[in-house]
Amino acid sequence: MIKSPYLLIACCLFTFSGFSQEKMKSPYETDIVKDGIWITSAVGLNVLGFKLIQEKDELTLNELNQLSKDEGWGVDRWAAGYYSEKANADSYIPFYASFVMPFALLINENERGHAGQISVLFVETMATTGALFTITAGLVEKSRPLVYNESLETGERIENDEQRSFFAGHTAATAAATFFVAKVFNDFNPDSPLKPYIWGVAAAIPVSVGYMRIKAGKHFLTDNLIGYGVGAAAGVLIPELHKKADKNLQIYPSTSFNHGEYNFSSQGLTLNYQF
Repeated sequence: MIKSPYLLIACCLFTFSGFSQEKMKSPYETDIVKDGIWITSAVGLNVLGFKLIQEKDELTLNELNQLSKDEGWGVDRWAAGYYSEKANADSYIPFYASFVMPFALLINENERGHAGQISVLFVETMATTGALFTITAGLVEKSRPLVYNESLETGERIENDEQRSFFAGHTAATAAATFFVAKVFNDFNPDSPLKPYIWGVAAAIPVSVGYMRIKAGKHFLTDNLIGYGVGAAAGVLIPELHKKADKNLQIYPSTSFNHGEYNFSSQGLTLNYQF
């Protein structure tokens, strides 16, 4: 069941490739210097974020004893105490599979001809998402739902790794990858009838990850909602920011000028496209 969305995307892209008659130009524009600086900076922030995470303090016994399920947001309280090793293990299946999804784009000739550029954008997307997640997780103190489970051993509940519930990194990374695939497919194949299905699958996969992370006791609902939003935004905005400007399209005010009376007035807008 979990693998089927990825097979669906692969099949859809393979089917569409049969409709493609000619290789199109890339809708994106990359710059080795600008993108190199962006990726290097994002990787650096990831390193800093991981360092912050590693240096987080454990809960003290006094802090653990003072924890209450009623202290969190009402929308999150129902998940306090959740714990499932199976759900935790299962969540890694779509999580890791989402990183392979961009390769499905290469089935289609349009995208395959620009594999290098798409790879740069994907690395940039994931590095940006990772930077936002690691820095936030390293700075924000928030215990995971499993910490509220009194049946677990105290040593496990107070571990520093269990004090970074905000926000959901697995959900964010998965959303970034799936929405990136949908966005790139959308831009390379603007007239494809498959776009709604691609977007639908892209939206559903991180939801499944978020659900399992809640069941595992790793994150609350709001942690997943924020993670989903951050990942989806990165997956869409990074490619969007690299889209080429249409230099053939010009929009400017149309005017009238009367030489005899020296009148100059704006009449509206003129749209001009040069083929």
